Amino acid sequence: MLTRILLLGLPLLTACSNTPEVTSYLTPYRVDVRQGNYVTQDMVARLKPGMNREQVRFALGTPLVADMFHADRWDYVYRFQPGRGEAQSRRLVVFFEDGKLVRVGGDVVAETAASKEAAASSAPTARVIDVPAEPKK
Repeated sequence: MLTRILLLGLPLLTACSNTPEVTSYLTPYRVDVRQGNYVTQDMVARLKPGMNREQVRFALGTPLVADMFHADRWDYVYRFQPGRGEAQSRRLVVFFEDGKLVRVGGDVVAETAASKEAAASSAPTARVIDVPAEPKK
């Protein structure tokens, strides 16, 4: 009796295996992959001109790329590859002169009123930002 049910049911199951409704439930799990330094806009907002390397390292973390040929430049690179979907990447570059922070560039910037309006109107793009010096007291 069991063999008859299997013999009759097997062709019906194989006929259904080509339909997308059935195969969409049978796909393997894919892991989200995060690589690099995750830098937020709040972390960038903590940066002030004239900060030394240790203060920048405390605010942003250890840079992913600290090139010996460009000792006055730190690169913070982040890439997120979801299990399903397109990869997202961010990049932040910090520039120093004489061991002090001079400017910050990349697609992660401190949020201001002007940048909020610009972000609402267009997609984020890479840009270089000069960090203004604080007035002397």
